[in-house]
Amino acid sequence: MGPILDSDFRRAFQSPNVIIQRSGIQEGMKVVEIGCGSGAFTTYVARAIGPKGTTFAVDIQQKMLKQLEAKLKKRENRDIENVKIYNHSAYHLPFEDESMDLVFFVSVLQQIPDINKALSESRRVLKTGGTLAVTETLWDPYYPICATTIKQGIAAGFSLSKLDGNFWHYTARFKK
Repeated sequence: MGPILDSDFRRAFQSPNVIIQRSGIQEGMKVVEIGCGSGAFTTYVARAIGPKGTTFAVDIQQKMLKQLEAKLKKRENRDIENVKIYNHSAYHLPFEDESMDLVFFVSVLQQIPDINKALSESRRVLKTGGTLAVTETLWDPYYPICATTIKQGIAAGFSLSKLDGNFWHYTARFKK
């Protein structure tokens, strides 16, 4: 599954650079990617935040994280030194309270059985004023309309700060 998720085909529909821009990811940030899988977006985020930032790649599937580790060892990614990999659930993130600038999900939030619990945990680790970004794409079998994502974010204590994209591909950005 990892090779499909981390493919040029997927990047044609979910451009990493568009997701980075819509999510509000900026240089120097401490960013948590929940459900990073094999790293379809991880290396792009790591480069966008630069050496002063850190990407915390979190996934519950060890097999996918092994693929990410292998990807980071490839020649074209050897310059990336700001990725830390964690085999953890979205319910129990291994980070201090209010320690992160941004948490993002790309086509993964709806696969989590207890969405409110995962979003509440994301809220815990975000700094005051931090950003939660949720990106969804219609081709995903778990695709929710944006109104659903907005309701979920608000129910977890966030306020909607920006909605970008269209019906087929959107990013909802929230503030803590």
